Amino acid sequence: METLSYGSAPCCQIVNSNWKSVDKSSNSRKSRVSYNSYKISICGGVRFYDMVLQQRGFRPQNSVEGSRRIKLKVYSGNYDGYVIGEEESRDISGLEEHATKVLIPGLPDESIGESGVSISSCFREWKPKLNMHYEKAGCENFGSSHVLFLPGFGVGSFHYEKQLKDLGRDFRVWALDFLGQGMSLPFEDPAPLSKEGTTSNGNISSWGFGDETEPWAAKLVYSADLWQEQVRYFVEEVIGEPVYVVGNSLGGYVALYFAACNPHLVKGVTLLNATPFWGFLPNPVKSPRLAKIFPWAGTFPLPSNIKRLTELLWEKISDPKSIADVLNQVYADHSTNVDNVFSRIVDITRHPAAAASFASIMCAPQGELSFSETLSRCRTNNVPICLMYGKEDPWVTPFWGVQVKNKVPEAPYYQISPAGHCPHDEVPEVINFLLRGWIRNIESQGSLSLPLLEELDSMKQNIDRELEFPREGSKKSVMVKFLGSSISLWDRIRSYIKSDSKFRNLAAKSQ
Repeated sequence: METLSYGSAPCCQIVNSNWKSVDKSSNSRKSRVSYNSYKISICGGVRFYDMVLQQRGFRPQNSVEGSRRIKLKVYSGNYDGYVIGEEESRDISGLEEHATKVLIPGLPDESIGESGVSISSCFREWKPKLNMHYEKAGCENFGSSHVLFLPGFGVGSFHYEKQLKDLGRDFRVWALDFLGQGMSLPFEDPAPLSKEGTTSNGNISSWGFGDETEPWAAKLVYSADLWQEQVRYFVEEVIGEPVYVVGNSLGGYVALYFAACNPHLVKGVTLLNATPFWGFLPNPVKSPRLAKIFPWAGTFPLPSNIKRLTELLWEKISDPKSIADVLNQVYADHSTNVDNVFSRIVDITRHPAAAASFASIMCAPQGELSFSETLSRCRTNNVPICLMYGKEDPWVTPFWGVQVKNKVPEAPYYQISPAGHCPHDEVPEVINFLLRGWIRNIESQGSLSLPLLEELDSMKQNIDRELEFPREGSKKSVMVKFLGSSISLWDRIRSYIKSDSKFRNLAAKSQ
């Protein structure tokens, strides 16, 4: 006789039903698993299943061996299709194995009639001659939260297409191109060449390589301070309400910077492999004396030596083969289709202002606030922060994510493997699932648990989950580790070593 157990909370509805027997095979040998009945407790739109199964087909040596305990949680309501299955099994030898699997939906699949929401491409003039490009989706979701995505260096709003189409079904979603990048490059030459002027390299665009700057670009420099101001204007004047801001790489740094300077405009910040620093030259406001040592810091016109250096570098950087090599480096799963990302980046490099904009970005001064200072300010102002990092990132390695977690220990930290520098594009199913759950946790003021967590006490522990989702007619899996808040350094190291082989095996299987 199967043993049934369940736990119900106050105001929960208990439902009884019967299940039929199920045949399943394991290791070429059939074993029969019977489900006589089950009980469900429903509370707050979440259904809880709890049962113990007795496997038939061999004789157990005691009451524990030969049995399996399976706990299932099915998140209903807005979590339709999210099934969490947790198995704890003990074999005859007495060795205990833990295997946890979470089944989550894939992206909208047009082949079976599903469709993501449509994406609108827009422009908005911020300052004279400075037009910002952005994309939006789900604007008809009146009353839902606004989610703003900020891109990494060298890409644009197109890098968040998978978030716009999917999350736009639930939220009002926006993605912004930073000035000097994506489709927010200038429409006019900031420093035109004279009629008789020519570039030293005929393969490079000429915009920005003249000796005199147009009045509208006299103080233009594509810096973190400019982007922070751009985001503030966009949220205030275009969106008009506080937002959840999500940033990848450079976008993560700008997201934190914006939140630190404008906490009243931010409901929460999610960092996707955020770069922990940006800029090499000192900030003129923060370090005025030191900044004077450097006569040029990203403004127009470009100095002659910078022009020559840019010409040499740009020919290599803008080469399609170099772009493909970089994508191959930062994406851990090489089965990911990056054709659209590749073609869009190539298109950007062909804009006549791209080379000079690149020079301005690389030589711009540091932001007035460092990454560490932005974290401190956000924590002081109680800005919620969530961390979602790809484990196989060759640039922002796990070390940097752990450093952020140490500074903001209360921030949920999800480490995903296999995933590289751009987890939102590599495993969008996982990022979208985690974002939905985290936003609802914040909106509910904590009454709804964080994604993958079952109890509040779980926030103090390291938790491993295998997430499985459909993609292009097959199933795909990744491992997600939740890094707990109250845990010693030694426990973190020991947990990392223990789970590393599991991550490696799954990464090898995915490839």
